[in-house]
Amino acid sequence: MVPLAALCAVATLLWPAARRRLGAATPVLGLAAVVLVFFTQQAGDWLLARVGHMSAILAHAAAGRTLLPWAWGLLGASLAAWLWHRLSIWARLAARWGTGWAAGVACVFMAAVLAVCVGITANVVVIGEAGTRAVWGAVLV
Repeated sequence: MVPLAALCAVATLLWPAARRRLGAATPVLGLAAVVLVFFTQQAGDWLLARVGHMSAILAHAAAGRTLLPWAWGLLGASLAAWLWHRLSIWARLAARWGTGWAAGVACVFMAAVLAVCVGITANVVVIGEAGTRAVWGAVLV
């Protein structure tokens, strides 16, 4: 869910055809990602209390605890990407302060949204890799 929400946020930001088709689904997916990450962390903590404290499992749990702040950032980024185009913020900035200033704000905004989307996707990969090592580590060695 999280990589899908990140992909939709990037598509909403950069691709007009995807933006039209996705519509409000982008921020809804961001919200769903926050909810699912929260419940997944709760389930992981429940499982951790029952399976023991091996170092590989603790590494996966520690990595998993870093995802919720990123999920909140993804919600903000997906909502901001949707609102940026929905409310024509660039046009409003250009009309008020000129196109040069508006282009600078747009570049910073796009870089921030892309950074959050790439960051959360990389975090999911790190968490998944730690989980894979926790489950299959003895087999792979």
